[in-house]
Amino acid sequence: MYKLYYSPGACSMAPHIIINEIGGKVELHKIDLHAGDGQKPEFLKINPRGQVPVLVDDGQVITEGAAIIIHLLEKGNSPMLPKSGKERTTAIQWLCFANSSMHPAYGKAFWANKAFSNETAKDEALHSTFQQINKLWEYVDAQLAKSQFVCGKNITAADILLAVIANWTNYFPAGKITLGNHVNRMIKEVVALPSYQKALAEEKVEYKAAA
Repeated sequence: MYKLYYSPGACSMAPHIIINEIGGKVELHKIDLHAGDGQKPEFLKINPRGQVPVLVDDGQVITEGAAIIIHLLEKGNSPMLPKSGKERTTAIQWLCFANSSMHPAYGKAFWANKAFSNETAKDEALHSTFQQINKLWEYVDAQLAKSQFVCGKNITAADILLAVIANWTNYFPAGKITLGNHVNRMIKEVVALPSYQKALAEEKVEYKAAA
């Protein structure tokens, strides 16, 4: 049985969905980052960086989201990660884009929203981060204008992680972040997956992007 440490609606939801997708058994451990659970000594013993997701599989502790997702998909023999060739490279490329480009862009926006007490400085910082996020979503939207999902006709882990991240848009004022018509279409299809709906219910998260 897998053990997954997660925070509701955070990037840890993507591994949660993947576990559901591959039919894995999981013991869920909620770490409420907003309440400071990530800095509690008992959790820091598991992950000294105090972040989620954390997956424990047969005693092995894995702490990076993309690594966790790849580990799960390979163990589950899932088509969401092609076995070889250009298809596999493309799937990993887009997963890394979601994990290493889109995720940090939102992270900067969350940071800016908390770091500045001066409203003018905050607005300037947020404007810059929103511009970066919108450029990234434009890139995704352009890809989805050519294919049903980012890697082609089949859903991959990248689509799942992008859909999770898209829901963070609702933490910011309406209209500041634009997802695009093709992105909204993709999100609706991905979120409709039974594995995704199950994770939303288990984490008690309401999905508002592309609603």
